[in-house]
Amino acid sequence: MKIICIGRNYIDHIKELHNTIPEKPVFFMKPETALLQINNPFFYPEFSNNVHYETEIVLKINHNGRHIERKFAHKYYDEISVGIDFTARDIQVEQKKKGLPWEIAKAFDQSAPVGYFLPKSTFADLSNIHFSLKINGELRQNGNTGDMMLDFDHIISYVSRFVSLKTGDLIFTGTPAGVGPIEINDFFEVFIEDMKLLEFNVK
Repeated sequence: MKIICIGRNYIDHIKELHNTIPEKPVFFMKPETALLQINNPFFYPEFSNNVHYETEIVLKINHNGRHIERKFAHKYYDEISVGIDFTARDIQVEQKKKGLPWEIAKAFDQSAPVGYFLPKSTFADLSNIHFSLKINGELRQNGNTGDMMLDFDHIISYVSRFVSLKTGDLIFTGTPAGVGPIEINDFFEVFIEDMKLLEFNVK
């Protein structure tokens, strides 16, 4: 199992980090060891002083595929959840300044908490799914899949041109605006619509 993450898929998030709008889709990967088991705590890594949260809709791939045409992409996932893409922002900034890869800031252990999955059929309109994050009871991020630059099918089709998808792979589809730093003792609650699918503490 691998975790594929789409970057810069919401305009407002691109603007808040002062990034440029990509000409082509951007993606990176996290290893299986990045997955944080449901309801386990996230331990603040000792190598960073500035870990940020990024709330995302997550797709679960349901069978193998490569070079998937966009019109068939909807057949390759049937479950949806939410997740957090934790980023060691201080390390990422340092790597970018040096022109070096920044997986070290994204792919570390437990950097990808993922919630309970719901059948895709739960949602009447996949292009209008509302999701949100509360930290310590305060709303921090509010997103809607209608604001994505690349929809789910486009993401699956594009990624599969370069990387074969396998059953059980997870795809993080990008984060809206509102990312920010975390602190020890923070309590995370992540929702799709009014359904809480993920919660955990930072230790």
